[in-house]
Amino acid sequence: MTERTGTVDGLAVRVPGAPVALSSASVYPQTCADAFAFAADLGYDGVEVMVWTDPVSQDPAGLARLVDHYDVPVLAVHAPTLLVTQRVWGREPWAKLRRSCEMALELGAGTVVVHPPFRWQREYAAGFVDGVGELTEQYGVRVAVENMYPWRARGRELHAYLPGWDPLPHPYAHVTLDLSHTATAGADAFAMARDLGERLVHLHLADGSGSAKDEHLVPGQGGQPCGEVLGLLAERNWTGTVVAEVNTRRAKTREQREADLAEALAFARLHLASRTVA
Repeated sequence: MTERTGTVDGLAVRVPGAPVALSSASVYPQTCADAFAFAADLGYDGVEVMVWTDPVSQDPAGLARLVDHYDVPVLAVHAPTLLVTQRVWGREPWAKLRRSCEMALELGAGTVVVHPPFRWQREYAAGFVDGVGELTEQYGVRVAVENMYPWRARGRELHAYLPGWDPLPHPYAHVTLDLSHTATAGADAFAMARDLGERLVHLHLADGSGSAKDEHLVPGQGGQPCGEVLGLLAERNWTGTVVAEVNTRRAKTREQREADLAEALAFARLHLASRTVA
């Protein structure tokens, strides 16, 4: 997408060229194919494919058919590095990341989202920082490490990730900022977005109330500065990808799920256009 300018109430407005995509995780328990249908119907610019137990999410040829059918591109691939996807594409973590990069190349997606290693994956974690950089160089896609959060149980805080849940102190070239995870971590999302600077290439747009549960609320329904972060990116004329990654599992009908996804898209569009040009 390209930068757009216009006027609202006589004020100049610049909309950055950042596309707004829909994460296929946002339609769970519906399928990856349903995510493409929602994205096409609602006017999203693309889809981020969460590689999951859904066979289509693991199949580049099947995804390519969805791209052609709905005329909706895959803008990012989320590698199967979640706790619940540890058996997807085998157990060897580097093989998962390489396969994710290969899928991204096949589909023309520019970004692969990865979580940092779990603490028990010590060998993987030892070479993680250098390894993700090497994958970016080898495949020509941005391997963007996502911020996570401490785990909490019985009043204790457990550090479950190596080299850590916060990507800021580590020399990753590319980072994904997730605004539900900042809520769970109790982190300052705006400060993280500001301090990451050009390393921030991918945004998971969601909200959270600050509970120990990773909530992925529709933006505007929690306590995170979602609008302010989008405004900061607009001021930078940011060209990364905004991805609506929200939890719609409580939706009882397709119409309720569609309303949540439409609200997330409208929030992103509004706040990306909310800064005036001097």
